[in-house]
Amino acid sequence: MADPGKHAPSPAHQQQDAREEHPAYPVGLRLAGRRVVVLGGGQVAQRRLPALIAAGADITLISPSATPSVEAMAETGEITWIRRRYQDGDIADAWYALVATSDPVANETASVEAERTKTWCVRSDDAEAATAWTPATGRSEGVTVAVLTGRDPRRSAAVRDAIVEGLRDGSLAAPHSRDRTPFVALVGGGPGDPDLITVRGRRLLAEADVVIADRLGPRDLLDELPPHVEVIDAAKIPYGRFMAQEAINNALVEHAKAGRSVVRLKGGDPFVFGRGMEEAQALAEAGIACTVVPGISSSISVPGAAGIPVTHRGVAHEFTVVSGHVAPDDPRSLVDWESLAKLTGTLVILMGVDKIGAIAEALVAHGKAPDTPLALVQEGTTAAQRRVDATLATVAETVRAQDVRPPAVIVVGDVVAEGPHK
Repeated sequence: MADPGKHAPSPAHQQQDAREEHPAYPVGLRLAGRRVVVLGGGQVAQRRLPALIAAGADITLISPSATPSVEAMAETGEITWIRRRYQDGDIADAWYALVATSDPVANETASVEAERTKTWCVRSDDAEAATAWTPATGRSEGVTVAVLTGRDPRRSAAVRDAIVEGLRDGSLAAPHSRDRTPFVALVGGGPGDPDLITVRGRRLLAEADVVIADRLGPRDLLDELPPHVEVIDAAKIPYGRFMAQEAINNALVEHAKAGRSVVRLKGGDPFVFGRGMEEAQALAEAGIACTVVPGISSSISVPGAAGIPVTHRGVAHEFTVVSGHVAPDDPRSLVDWESLAKLTGTLVILMGVDKIGAIAEALVAHGKAPDTPLALVQEGTTAAQRRVDATLATVAETVRAQDVRPPAVIVVGDVVAEGPHK
């Protein structure tokens, strides 16, 4: 008759099997002022010690040697270094232990002591023998991300990186729900492609309660906002007895005073023909602070997207950006077109499609060559982008024939002939 206990698993194997069947229980250790023992002063300790120091732990390092970085931590008093090998009893009274020596016997002996003293213990050489695992961690905006995937540390790091990056760029929405401080931000959304908003701008957009948006801002990002976010089209704000900009200013102030987080999402950069300063001044007069988030200006990004460098060695050593929303002969114009005609660099004209005929005539009248190359880039950086080339002499007819419409950036100068035609 067979012995029923002959092939039964040992208690040690039963314990290991139980560990493999159950996932690790995640927990955040509050180690401030509590004793932590680190065995070994090599590369593992060098990587792990900064986080333990940041946690405020009372750290004792036990190792006959250490890397220069670890030695510097001891010299500055961040850790206490006992320069010898591990001895039984070193882990006594520790809340947490990191075993990372190059001696397998010492690691196993220390692990046994940790088990006996009920000290959570991480083993760098044998994760299965450890009672605790170190997750892949990252931090962003006060959030600590810790990822465990069992025996696949590279996957843990990849998941960690994806989450942290999402928090940083706002693509992973995680708004504050407690102790949240409302804010007002004037955010430059870039030239139109949603990928060209800044990381900070996207993150603030993800935390907003109210978004007041221009039609030239990255509209695709608005579709990603949570349902509770109120999106206001700036062009549709009722003006009443106010002009359009005054009505927008009043809306910013009203929502801010109501305790909401408000993002004014603008195309390009808030301060490049965006009236951002008017809005900042209106908020300041109401006693409301605001954050200005610069954006990528269409004046350089749109030409670049169309293959036109605004400067090029041996061709243009300067570029000038002007507004073309009023004609050169309009009394409201602040642009010195006569001086611009004498420049040899690149001229970038924003908001000038409707007035480009009169602008071209003024430049030629003041001495600019009629055959100066010119390009109009419509809906730059978006799926609808198109480039139309002309000269100062032909641009008025070309705009009519090609039905070029705003928004379009106009580039005047020899740089138009450089690079691939798109």
